Amino acid sequence: MLSNLLIKNYALIKQLEMSPDPGLNIITGETGAGKSIMLGAIGLLLGNRADVKSLYDADEKCIIEGSFNLAGYDLAPNFEEENLDFSDECIIRREISVAGKSRAFINDTPVNLDTLKKIGSQLLDIHSQHDSIMLGNNEFQLQVVDSFADNGDLLKTYKNDYQKFREASRLLEELKSRAAQLRKEFDYDQFLFQELHNAALSADEQENLEQELTILENAVEIKERLLLAHTYLDNPENSILDLLKNAIAALSQASRLVPAYDALRQRGQSALIELRDLADEIDQVNAGVEVDRDRSTQVQERLDLIYSFLKKHQASSIEQLLTIEQALQEKLSIVLNLDDDLVLAEKKAVQAKETMLKSAGILSARRQKVTKAIEKLILERLSELGIPNATLSIKVSETPPSLNGIDSIVFLFSGNKGMVPQELKQVASGGEFSRLMMVIKYILADKRKLPTIIFDEIDTGVSGEIAKKMGRMMLNMAHNHQIIAITHLHQIASSGDAHYFVYKDHSSKKTVSKIKKLTVDERVQEIAQMIGGHNPSESVLHNAREMIMKD
Repeated sequence: MLSNLLIKNYALIKQLEMSPDPGLNIITGETGAGKSIMLGAIGLLLGNRADVKSLYDADEKCIIEGSFNLAGYDLAPNFEEENLDFSDECIIRREISVAGKSRAFINDTPVNLDTLKKIGSQLLDIHSQHDSIMLGNNEFQLQVVDSFADNGDLLKTYKNDYQKFREASRLLEELKSRAAQLRKEFDYDQFLFQELHNAALSADEQENLEQELTILENAVEIKERLLLAHTYLDNPENSILDLLKNAIAALSQASRLVPAYDALRQRGQSALIELRDLADEIDQVNAGVEVDRDRSTQVQERLDLIYSFLKKHQASSIEQLLTIEQALQEKLSIVLNLDDDLVLAEKKAVQAKETMLKSAGILSARRQKVTKAIEKLILERLSELGIPNATLSIKVSETPPSLNGIDSIVFLFSGNKGMVPQELKQVASGGEFSRLMMVIKYILADKRKLPTIIFDEIDTGVSGEIAKKMGRMMLNMAHNHQIIAITHLHQIASSGDAHYFVYKDHSSKKTVSKIKKLTVDERVQEIAQMIGGHNPSESVLHNAREMIMKD
């Protein structure tokens, strides 16, 4: 339950603190006094979006802090699921900086808004006037049935199976689409691959062929130059080798006279060996150069083929062409294995659908099983709240699978005898909506281990004895839940265990909303004013006192 609420620097609230009673807490006050502001602040603890415009003082940060006593509510698994430490005393804090940045903490651990919403929804349930209108929404009606049937675990299992089915179906459709596209491209890809494969390209082939072609195209001139070079080095008449031999002989004779000159002779001898080797190699190279027009044509044709591939595939090298060839081979392999992949994907999708439909069937059966009990309980309570001739029928019809199952739930209602029940949103009045919502909250209260329930003017459209009975319902709910009720009706206000009054303080330069817990005498005065206006008579005061004491 909410043991303490602190609001600082929010809207018209400079600082407000209250410690609600564990039972039924009543909050009253004039319209515009700040009751809705309090709810807005509590909404921030539940993960609602923050707005820097809501700061009372633009130069100070806003702090909303709620302390909760969670002993006996078995909420530890919810905290563990969000990787949060659990203790019986839980503090949720929300801060809004002057720059508009929002931060949230659970037991001093920073959390995001999604986590705050998940934890907050387990601690507080706020019923606003808008929620009564939502009762006409079929999805909300489905939630009512699921809550009554305690379908939380079944719904979680179904949603998990449904998501797996959706994912398996998505993967199957993607594979089908991809298969269709690949098959459309298969023939052309196969042609491209076969073309490259048959060419049997090698990585350094282009460079070698271009060099060979240069030699073939210039073979005559190359042979002439090589022959000339060989002639200079080694020919019968006056060759470089002969001259070098003569030079070595002269150095040999000089070294006999001066032994130190032998080093020069040795160098000359080495040069002779190198030049003789050079002459032999030139001769061999020259012998290998042939004027072969047929080979020149073959090389040119091979290079033309390579150049055409480079242009066709927008590649800059044979290495890239080989990479493209491998990619085409892999793509073709995928197409050839598509049938197996499709069969497997389809099998998984069918299995996922069967599992999902099985979960959906169990969930649907559970829903249908409780509808009569819900109808009976609602009608019994509506009779107590002054609608004795009401009829209610919960219609369950099958729909295509969705995130919530295979059921469409429609509440068919009539508040008058002899009238054919129709959808709630078409026939229920404002007062009937309020009473219906009160009854639904009442019968669902014990189905959820929810520490605190807040009613924001759930009594709209009712009065008199009916309002008093609604007050007693809230008091009964307060035996197992902490109830906070914002009301304008004295019949409900008199039922509370504690009574808080919200008012505006105009004593400073800026209006401030404040709250105070009323004493018994103050409570009598407030309820009397709710009955008879600002100056209640003695009889009204007596009546107010009797209402409190009797309740």
